[in-house]
Amino acid sequence: MEFYYKVRSPEGELREGTTEAPSLSSAVRGLQKQNFVIVEITPTKEAHSFTAMFKTFVARVSPRDVVLLSRQLATLFDAKVPVVQALRTLASEMQKPVLKQELKELLDDIQGGMSISQAMERHPQIFSPFYVNMVRSGEESGKLSEVFMYLADYLERSYELRTKVRNALIYPAFVLVAFVGVMILLLTVIIPNIAQIFEEANVALPFYTRIVIAVSLFAKNYWLFIILVLALMAAFVWRYVQTPAGRSAWSRFSISVLIVGPLYKKMYLARFADNFQTLLSAGVPVIRSLQITANIIGNTVYRDIVLQSLEAVKGGSSVAEALSKYKDMPPLVTQMIRIGEETGKLDSMLKSLAHFYTAEVNNLVDNFVALIEPVLIIVLGAGVGFLVAAVLLPLYSITAAI
Repeated sequence: MEFYYKVRSPEGELREGTTEAPSLSSAVRGLQKQNFVIVEITPTKEAHSFTAMFKTFVARVSPRDVVLLSRQLATLFDAKVPVVQALRTLASEMQKPVLKQELKELLDDIQGGMSISQAMERHPQIFSPFYVNMVRSGEESGKLSEVFMYLADYLERSYELRTKVRNALIYPAFVLVAFVGVMILLLTVIIPNIAQIFEEANVALPFYTRIVIAVSLFAKNYWLFIILVLALMAAFVWRYVQTPAGRSAWSRFSISVLIVGPLYKKMYLARFADNFQTLLSAGVPVIRSLQITANIIGNTVYRDIVLQSLEAVKGGSSVAEALSKYKDMPPLVTQMIRIGEETGKLDSMLKSLAHFYTAEVNNLVDNFVALIEPVLIIVLGAGVGFLVAAVLLPLYSITAAI
């Protein structure tokens, strides 16, 4: 990406120009290394072009990349390999250019005197606040190798769960797209041709056949208008979902919709328990753990619940008592947390909760995959069958009369 900047040199001279960098943070670091004081830095128009957007998409670091990196770091630290040597080894072996560059910059920051967590904090496109706080707690407690093991295990569990849910939804989405394509073909090509036969035969048509023909002719004559309306609606929904109210509405819908809702709800509860437990196990304080968990849980409804509970905990309430006020937090969650707080084994209870809900998600996904195929076949068969019957039955009557 290209960035326009205004900076002041060490002598106080105002300078401006453009610079190439994979991200805004990388551009800022590059200018700061030249001892410039940044006055202004913004992406140029070229950065918003299709080519630049494509380059940014290709260059981004995927969750799988972070999982593999964390596992490699955990292995090297467990083998007592020094930090600098471990990062230098990984940077030299990385195949992805953007990740190789980020690791080199991370290594430069650490060699410049920063701690690992401080250096990672300057690379938010790779290391989330959750990741950085885990590493910081490991530095403070002297258990850095153990923390990286926690991180590697957690990220692998999270990645596998997210991938399994996503893959389970690919098949029904593909079938629905194919169904819509078949319906469009029938309505815009086949049925209008058959409608001409009915018109020439001058026969009385059933009510449902007249409706199908009217919809078909409308789709054929006004297809451009329909596409425009659908595009405008999609753009409106997209813009609305980007607003706080829209994100909240979408989050509520995702956990309330039939069949898929319970799946997403259990997935977010598993993520909440897993995040919270991992942070506590690494020695991160409860308040900070709740704050980080709220921001990475991935659903606005549960984020708000955790943040509001956080304020109650600051006021002296227990975590279980604060969470029990919300109907979207099942009694099982609050009861397990209450037992953990009373026995001093909160992290163990949260670990059990995470395992329970992860197993629930896996079972729901397996059942969903097993049931969705026959259900989709029935629904799609009924839809196509109705259209075919609506035109074939009158056509059969005309043929019989002849």
